[in-house]
Amino acid sequence: QVQLVESGGGLVQAGGSLRLSCAASARTFSLYSMGWFRQAPGKEREFVARSSRFGSNTAYADSAKGRFTISRDNAKNMLYLQMNSLKPEDTAVYYCAAGPTDGATDPQRYNYWGRGTQVTVSS
Repeated sequence: QVQLVESGGGLVQAGGSLRLSCAASARTFSLYSMGWFRQAPGKEREFVARSSRFGSNTAYADSAKGRFTISRDNAKNMLYLQMNSLKPEDTAVYYCAAGPTDGATDPQRYNYWGRGTQVTVSS
């Protein structure tokens, strides 16, 4: 069982930055592939970024490439998402998720989810 708690969301102007954090309870955090997803009102949950177990392999949605950076600190059981050059269309609830399979972008491949943190980008 893994418990995940996101933090760091908030209201920011377009062009600004936020750093999201995800604290994991599992002592075996390094065994899990981690991902960030987001869900805007009326839309399906979508993939944002993922990290392999030791952070050596990362991938991003096209909408996040060049602006967002995913990272993890296995010693602290923490996952991060640095978001720069934010746009109004980035407004959503952001979720971190843990799963057993590296390389997954499908939310159904992740077993554990946090409750999310709201990111609102004003124009």
